[in-house]
Amino acid sequence: MFSHVMIGSNDITRSKAFYDALFAVIGGEPAVQDARGRLIYVHNGGRLLVTKPIDGEVGTHANGGTIGFTMASPEQADAWHKAGVANGGTAIEDPPGVRQGAAGSLYLAYLRDPDGNKLCALHRMPA
Repeated sequence: MFSHVMIGSNDITRSKAFYDALFAVIGGEPAVQDARGRLIYVHNGGRLLVTKPIDGEVGTHANGGTIGFTMASPEQADAWHKAGVANGGTAIEDPPGVRQGAAGSLYLAYLRDPDGNKLCALHRMPA
């Protein structure tokens, strides 16, 4: 359904350090930077792009928006969360752990990146 997700950043160098660390935990490669300075991450068929806003305005996060990353295990979600905090992210919401919901048991870990974008590591627990 989705071809890619693109988010704004006010500091591409800072964002590269943050997202390179997160992608390393899940087996992804560091970003490729294109001629426009955008960071491009490709992993498991998905693309995440990080860019300075094209209109020249300040990059801001989406109120109510969350970008979810699929994790192979709760341990990978914990490592992802730890790497994010160690590289300028902020832990938010409850600590990483299992939550019950309409979709069953999910292991979730939430962060805000250095620009305030809300990220979620998600592992679906076995039934």
